Amino acid sequence: MTPLPGGVGISGLTVYDWEAADGLCGGTPHMHLVCSEAYVVIGGEGSVQTLTSSGFADTPLRAGDVVRFTPGTIHRLVNAGDLRLVVLMQNSGLPEAGDAVFTFPAPLMADPDAYRAAAALTGDHGAAARRRRDLALEGFLDLRREGGLPEFHAAAHRLIRELLDQWEIRWRDGALAAAEETGRQLERLKAGDLSHLDHGAVSRLERPEDPLFGMCGLLHPYSVRTLPARPLGGPPESHHPHPHPPKEQFR
Repeated sequence: MTPLPGGVGISGLTVYDWEAADGLCGGTPHMHLVCSEAYVVIGGEGSVQTLTSSGFADTPLRAGDVVRFTPGTIHRLVNAGDLRLVVLMQNSGLPEAGDAVFTFPAPLMADPDAYRAAAALTGDHGAAARRRRDLALEGFLDLRREGGLPEFHAAAHRLIRELLDQWEIRWRDGALAAAEETGRQLERLKAGDLSHLDHGAVSRLERPEDPLFGMCGLLHPYSVRTLPARPLGGPPESHHPHPHPPKEQFR
């Protein structure tokens, strides 16, 4: 069982409205190393600032827009007024479970212990999330002005390389397992075997009541609950939580 078809993770996001040093409001610049991500804008307006080897871009976001970016895209959400998103994340929500490196200034990127201390949300989580955002913005603006993406990429790799075996497990259990199951279903259908159609099921994505302080805003990571089959019109049954709900690495 994966969070969504194909092993996709999903979260609701209300982007921070905290003003930053450059006068803009928004979230914490960061980069994913192996995961694509997509924003589905459900309300408000703003933009996503991105920095890649091709340069800087500022993509407007309005209700109904869908914007997708690939690994290696440094991204920063800017809130111009009540910006709210549904975030789709590759590999069972791995971007919220480890595959995210903040654009801290170079001295912090070079010191794993200092990086982790700056990334962690300790004490007042709101205040800590804002400090973290401000540090990442400082490094992001340095990268825009001065360059240095290859050095940032190398530092990011040093920070996460010990996690790669864990990420591979999540990928194998999620996206790869879902793709392989489709392959098995195709082979059975070619052979006239329809047995998997007898196991249809419905799942509900449960939205947590209390939001978390995420990288870019107040975060509602959805987890899957499987609904047992019941007669139409019958009373609802109890739910069983999905064994692997997404969780953010540095909360």
